[in-house]
Amino acid sequence: MNLKEIAKIVEGVLFVAGEGVEVDEFKTRFDMNDREFNKVVDILKEKYNETSGVNIIRFKTKIQLCSNPEIVDNISEILNPIRERSLTKAALETVAIIAYKQPITRTEIENIRGANSDYAIQLLQSNNLIEVVGRKDTVGKPLLFGTTENFLKRFELENIDALPNYNELLDRIRVIHSEGESLYREFSIPDEEPKQEEKNDEEQPA
Repeated sequence: MNLKEIAKIVEGVLFVAGEGVEVDEFKTRFDMNDREFNKVVDILKEKYNETSGVNIIRFKTKIQLCSNPEIVDNISEILNPIRERSLTKAALETVAIIAYKQPITRTEIENIRGANSDYAIQLLQSNNLIEVVGRKDTVGKPLLFGTTENFLKRFELENIDALPNYNELLDRIRVIHSEGESLYREFSIPDEEPKQEEKNDEEQPA
């Protein structure tokens, strides 16, 4: 397999992954050294240059496809309203699942929802409605999420045993949203890679 064919595969993996992928994963898969993999990266950089809407970046030990910084504002103007609408349902479902099933892992949440919950979990954490409460004693020791005291206060509950039925909880969350205390507000993404707690558990302190 020549370098252009490998570059095509790397490009596809990065597109589907949507986040940084460890360089060593590619080097091991294709039995390449640093010099050879750098040539693959050069092929992709030539394709995704400053005139493209997509760039390829390397940071720490990972490589990732990202949007061209020059068009970030344009992307936000279009994407944020779309993301806001989609996140409403995702955040509602995620916080309700955590409230009733806690402690629960990210994977278990996604199995129930049937959809990725990374961004919804980040939003709920940023609003101090959920928190990491421990690790599950299974392979990989994934993080366990639970609701916070702030969650109880926001929904006027004395304790978690006082949870209303599922639909009533969703109605209470919608009321908070309509009153302007949005659970779904956008927040700025840091320059460095955002933490992916369960997916990179080995990088997190026990």
